[in-house]
Amino acid sequence: MSYCTYIETIPSEERKLLHKDYHDNRYGFPIDDDDELFGRLVMEINQAGLSWETILRKEVAFRKAYDNFSIEKIAAYTEEDRKRLLTDAGIIRNKLKVNAAIENAKVVLALQEEFGSFKKWLDHHHPLSKEEWVRLFKKHFRFTGGEIVGEFLMSSGYLHGAHAEDCPVYKEVLRYKPRWLDREK
Repeated sequence: MSYCTYIETIPSEERKLLHKDYHDNRYGFPIDDDDELFGRLVMEINQAGLSWETILRKEVAFRKAYDNFSIEKIAAYTEEDRKRLLTDAGIIRNKLKVNAAIENAKVVLALQEEFGSFKKWLDHHHPLSKEEWVRLFKKHFRFTGGEIVGEFLMSSGYLHGAHAEDCPVYKEVLRYKPRWLDREK
């Protein structure tokens, strides 16, 4: 079942609106800002083992705890910052996920230095199959398995599949020319 179809099955109007906002306005749309791209990766990593709804409900707290996903600030986090994050009830307090966010921010800084931006690094490697992307991410980043990498890339327009073709948002996403269109040609 696609995310597009799943949303319609959610019985609670409040829960449905939470998902619908993400689905209609962000899911599958290309992201140009490196901090936002990194933030999406942090959120996907934190979703592992949990529902996406849990992450959506905590997004505001994540943004506050992680300095609005500022790559530079997160890469400079100290041991005190790690402790702060591990005691913040507003986010996912998992040591591996917190450490992954900090260490992955350092990796992104290095990629920005070499390629000019995180987005340019992604663009440089595009198009790859999902399996190739997963290998590339595992080589560079922590806590990036197949599901995490796949969802990150679909949600940011690098892999096809975020929306069913009969979903009205699918046509809207096409207007923004997601990178997966390059692979389709």
